[in-house]
Amino acid sequence: MDPRGRPLSPHLQVYKPQLTSVLSILHRITGVVMAFGTFVFVWWLMAAALGGEAYSILQEIFSTWFGRLLLFGWSFALFYHLCNGIRHLFWDIGKGFDLTTAYRSGWIVITSATILTFVVWVCAYTSIGKLL
Repeated sequence: MDPRGRPLSPHLQVYKPQLTSVLSILHRITGVVMAFGTFVFVWWLMAAALGGEAYSILQEIFSTWFGRLLLFGWSFALFYHLCNGIRHLFWDIGKGFDLTTAYRSGWIVITSATILTFVVWVCAYTSIGKLL
């Protein structure tokens, strides 16, 4: 802060959110969500290795509406991070920096992650229904 109490550099309160900045922030958030989800996944693997009682406790947690919401969010984070990572690979080779392409690829990332998430969940529920 300068002596008059004004910030020295631009910050979130100055700029209007744009698709590119929102996607950048979402990429960081999904990275954290995936890291948390990885710990849950390891917990699930350990419960499966420990036997039926530990596994059934974890399955009860995942079968609640909140547990499924967490799994759904984790799967969206995984697909978003994957699709946006591919977008970043194109940026690494110098492609897609112009504003039109950046916005188009951003919407492709959001759409692809959403479609992939729903396809996986529909397929999971369909195959579970066939197993029962």
